[in-house]
Amino acid sequence: MSSIMNVVLCSEAAPAHWGEKALLSFNADEARVHVPNGSERERKAQQAGRRLDAMGIKQVRLSGDGWQLESRWAFAQGFYNARGEQLLEWGDMPADELTELEARNKAARWVREMINGTPEDVYPASLAANAGKFIQSLAPNSVTYRTYSGEQLKDMGYVGLYEVGRGSERSPIMLELDFNPSGEDDAPVAACLVGKGITFDSGGYSMKSSAGMSVMKSDMGGAATVTGALALAIQRGLAQRVKLFLCCAENLVSGHAYKLGDILTYQNGITVEILNTDAEGRLVLADGLLAASATGAPFILDAATLTGAAKMALGRDYNAVFSMNNELAQATVAAADAEYEKAWQLPLEPFHVGQLTSSFADMANVHGGEGMAGASTAAAFLSRFVPDDGRQWVHLDLAGAYQKAANDLWAVGGKGHGIRTIAAMLARVCR
Repeated sequence: MSSIMNVVLCSEAAPAHWGEKALLSFNADEARVHVPNGSERERKAQQAGRRLDAMGIKQVRLSGDGWQLESRWAFAQGFYNARGEQLLEWGDMPADELTELEARNKAARWVREMINGTPEDVYPASLAANAGKFIQSLAPNSVTYRTYSGEQLKDMGYVGLYEVGRGSERSPIMLELDFNPSGEDDAPVAACLVGKGITFDSGGYSMKSSAGMSVMKSDMGGAATVTGALALAIQRGLAQRVKLFLCCAENLVSGHAYKLGDILTYQNGITVEILNTDAEGRLVLADGLLAASATGAPFILDAATLTGAAKMALGRDYNAVFSMNNELAQATVAAADAEYEKAWQLPLEPFHVGQLTSSFADMANVHGGEGMAGASTAAAFLSRFVPDDGRQWVHLDLAGAYQKAANDLWAVGGKGHGIRTIAAMLARVCR
């Protein structure tokens, strides 16, 4: 058998001896993916990629006329695992489709590799540096970036990021990256992206169980996803100025860690009582949203692996969408659908802010009482840190960013799910 397997996508059924409705059949150095024409074509192609990788087949070439842009990409999403070693040749196709596939692959693989990295290797400073270098490599003449860390964050008033990260020996860091293709210092910022970059989350003094903590290297999935989305948008020809803010920290326990009962005062004067140190993502994102708001950008989008409530509502298949602007939320859901990703709008209304009650501050960092909507109140918290009552802001709670256990579509680990949605929203607002 050849070292590289040709994979053909066809619409006819597999020969009977492969089993009724068999997805795959084999002949010498060729595998055939049997997918009837219809709405399940991309899903089946992804399942085929997952199965071939699970069989230990590491080198494949997509062959024949059955493959289209989206089925090729779906297969590639499945033909992946965190250990690497896969070789995928896309096969013959129009040049513009090859360019698009390579752009997606570069962005998505970076996201998956960063999420799958160990917390020893992917810590706040390394995440910020890797993100900056990655985006700069795509547009060297259009990208500049700088970082703020440790006591500097406190001096600048970024109290959430400083307090969450001060329990670790590794300093918390904010990355501010400027993609400015015009090169003009006074060019308006068309959009800002903000990402939660908690490179390891112990829960702090509200400590997680071992089972809950075991996947918390993935809590920087928001930072990775918005970085990957910007990378994809740049490769697709983004022509307006966009700023990226990553809020990077480790949430650990020490004699210097923040505590329940602490009160934080943010740059905009809002005071927050800490009732749960495991609700740290919203605290660091608040600083990123304030920094984004200061640019005057008419559109702000943040992404975060923020709540278990979103996963309870949607599983790990959909990302949750929130906005105080229903039209903008629906546009985000439509962007996901057009990009063959999955997103679902969850409710967010002003009354959700009122459920974050505190006797000692303007609000608490978690809701109080029974029956509150955890994902919605988390989004409501963030809405206090963006302008215009959140009318030009979208929050993505990335329930679908990480796969804790492999399934028929995805390997264990980071998925890159969401980068196409965000890149499409950048294209929409940066026309």
